[in-house]
Amino acid sequence: MSEQAALVAGPPRVVSTERLALVLWSPEVAADVRARRRRPEFHPDFPRPDDADAATLWVDGDAWGPRSIVRGRTVLGSIGFFGPPEPAADATPETEVGYGLVQEAWGWGFATEALQGLLAHTDHVGVRVRAGVRPDNRASVRVLAKCGFTELRGSDEEGRLMMARPLPGTASPLAGTGARRAAEREQERQERLEQERLEHEQPAADPTTGPTPGPTPAEETP
Repeated sequence: MSEQAALVAGPPRVVSTERLALVLWSPEVAADVRARRRRPEFHPDFPRPDDADAATLWVDGDAWGPRSIVRGRTVLGSIGFFGPPEPAADATPETEVGYGLVQEAWGWGFATEALQGLLAHTDHVGVRVRAGVRPDNRASVRVLAKCGFTELRGSDEEGRLMMARPLPGTASPLAGTGARRAAEREQERQERLEQERLEHEQPAADPTTGPTPGPTPAEETP
């Protein structure tokens, strides 16, 4: 962590929104999430594998680390940054955010509300935020679009679409085009590339029957 990153104050231990509390993990909670051990306040489906992965980023005393998304007394998921902000190429402090909810909590707007709760702090301290999302995860793309992630940066090495949220008062390279449509175009491009790869690797399908359709992957709706 650079000296400049250390000077940027992280969010408070508990960030409160209209319906949620975003609670920074204690050492005990982080250890239980990492080991996927149950706690009384955990939803039966929490922690998910992604939450356990987030726990590997936990550092004691780091306010930019992972947090529980709490509704009432129940932990429904996690949200947090991948470490303190670091200066980007344009010298703007920047960090990456990640979030996820148990399936029962999808569709209630909790992901959007939790993310907006943390973004209120990053706006206040002048930190730009980016996020990576699978192009086919349209629900998460919608969450990011609602929260102002209008800057598209292409795909990373894992095939995730990288989206960034310009700080208030700054222009986005894709302002006015719509992040959702840009994500759809990226998904279409990747699907074309995958289809071309399959056509080169597999024999042609029987023209009398056509290829057998595969299962449709479930779509997350945070």
